[in-house]
Amino acid sequence: MAKVLVIVESPAKARAISKLLGRKYLVKASLGHVRDLPKSQIGVDIEGSFQPKYITIRGKGELIKDLKESAKKADRVLLGPDPDREGEAIAWHLGNILDIPPDTPCRIEFHEITKKALEEAVRRPHLINLNRVDAQQARRVLDRLVGYNLSPLLWRKIRRGLSAGRVQSVAVRLICDREDEIKNFKPEEYWTLTARLKAQESLFEANLFRKGEQKVNLAKEEDVKRIIEELKTVDFIVVKINKRDRKRNPLPPFTTSTLQQEASRKLNFPVKKTMLIAQQLYEGLDLGEEGIVGLITYMRTDSTRLSEDAQNSAREYIKNTFGSEYVPEKAPQYKTGRRAQEAHEAIRPTVTERVPEKVKSLLTRDQYRLYKLIWDRFIASQMSPAVFEATTVDIEAGSYLFRATGSVVRFPGFMKVYTETDEEESTLPALVEGEKLILQELLPKQHFTQPPPRYTEASLVKTLEENGIGRPSTYAPIIATIQSRGYVVKEDKYLYPTELGCIVVDLLKEYFPKIIDTEFTAGMEEKLDQIEEGQTPWQEVVAEFYRPFKQDLEHAETEIGVIEVEEELSEEKCPNCGRNLAIKQGKYGKFLACPGFPECRYTQPYYENTGIPCPRCGGKIVVRKTRRGKKFYGCINYPECDFTSWNEPSQHLCPECGHFLTYHGRVKKKLTCPICSKTYDENNLPGQPR
Repeated sequence: MAKVLVIVESPAKARAISKLLGRKYLVKASLGHVRDLPKSQIGVDIEGSFQPKYITIRGKGELIKDLKESAKKADRVLLGPDPDREGEAIAWHLGNILDIPPDTPCRIEFHEITKKALEEAVRRPHLINLNRVDAQQARRVLDRLVGYNLSPLLWRKIRRGLSAGRVQSVAVRLICDREDEIKNFKPEEYWTLTARLKAQESLFEANLFRKGEQKVNLAKEEDVKRIIEELKTVDFIVVKINKRDRKRNPLPPFTTSTLQQEASRKLNFPVKKTMLIAQQLYEGLDLGEEGIVGLITYMRTDSTRLSEDAQNSAREYIKNTFGSEYVPEKAPQYKTGRRAQEAHEAIRPTVTERVPEKVKSLLTRDQYRLYKLIWDRFIASQMSPAVFEATTVDIEAGSYLFRATGSVVRFPGFMKVYTETDEEESTLPALVEGEKLILQELLPKQHFTQPPPRYTEASLVKTLEENGIGRPSTYAPIIATIQSRGYVVKEDKYLYPTELGCIVVDLLKEYFPKIIDTEFTAGMEEKLDQIEEGQTPWQEVVAEFYRPFKQDLEHAETEIGVIEVEEELSEEKCPNCGRNLAIKQGKYGKFLACPGFPECRYTQPYYENTGIPCPRCGGKIVVRKTRRGKKFYGCINYPECDFTSWNEPSQHLCPECGHFLTYHGRVKKKLTCPICSKTYDENNLPGQPR
């Protein structure tokens, strides 16, 4: 029998660690938490010291029995859950269940699943960090006090099945507030004026910059027309050319938040998917001859710090691959957020030389893409800055000044490996001061100020992080929860609040302003950090929160009446009782249900009607989704009629064949005929829409 028992959370992690540590170690998985607060009651001593009442999680009895038997046979037990608050709490619960004395160094931590990191960890076990455990307990108790008191209130006042959470409610508020900003936004008109100019045989453009020493403000078309008239009789002369080198530094290696944002932007991954794949890369994948190997370091981190070994390894790789000029004189140091845990590293590959292309055939497509993103960003973060030659040309036209800009890459630096955006070089012709240019045309353009954009999952994560709300481990669960509760829906990539979400937020704003206040929630995160640092007793933080919260609860219970949420009815009839079916929001999106529930329990899928008839059978074309959530358009009569289209059908008919045209691309201006393959501009389409 093995002499040392090692317990981690997941079976995948256990398998990888077992192979790396060898036969001397028996590695088992706890499958996450083994104890938690009971679901049937609040489980917190609210009349006393707020002591939590932990019970064994249902279904974990046999697993705990097996762990106890293995522990009795082992000479030593080492607890290796993740190196964060949740992991520390799991280790503490396991220590209690297995009767490990509190003064026993049994806790091991590692930020990557490699032989070197694991051997170092088992060589130096330490005591369980009780301050970190207390911080986790405080968070768990606070969330339970809010959830188990607010949720029943919402059931009584609005609708059964609702929930409110300490952090999730703030996230919903952010989305609702943004929607209000968009609805109340009043666009303002403004114009720009561009001159298309000719020098020698080259054409380029310059924008109106100022008049005299004052910036030109073009509010109306009349302002532009007046300036155009003035410019018809003046010469355009180059008065100043300024060339300078501009450096662009690489971005730091990924934290949890920046990985989620960049994977959303570049790979179109939802936050939940990013974390799922990152977990797989961290816990270990089978790389053939190498065996099961962890490809990246721990993926829940807010630190941009890198170990000296990792930096040296990257610098050596960069020098050998690209040349010494791509290696900066000193290894870059990146500023980490004030609340970041410096004990953690940034997310990076465990082995620099494990180039993505080498393991591509052994990974799934999505695993490869995320690993490449992490590897590229890590390598780029250790490379020299890119150098651009930026050119600014000032062109005088009477009393007006136009300005043209150009930028050329002189040294790519880190951009050899990683760029934030696919930038195109913008070159200007060879010009000299005093040169007279030929005006080809003046191009006035009307614009309107735009409202702030709706949140995407990525931009919501960024806002939560910037406001100090939540921790790296909570971003993905927060976003999943607010959607599953029906408070927020995602359409394309944008998050929209539902009517229900707005009603709940308005109620919380009025009766529980602190719960839904971003500064208060961020302040609570700081107090949890103080608990972890041993500066504040956790019961004191909970008590300070609960006393005024309890008063707010009592006030709300007496003041709030029953709030009616009107159901949106469809034209579809219930086949059982004849009522119009109501449009409901469920965990996986909208569905139709009989409003006669619970007497009538009929439900059916909900499909958004495009209002366009199917070209094959005349049925409705509706919006459908694939199993992965990708939108497409198909006939309501499927499977009898299998007509489908990835592109959105329009009301316009093809002038050639009469088939409806579909929108092509994200901007709904280009129309394409799926039969003729001809493309049209919606604004210049012959004929009228049907």
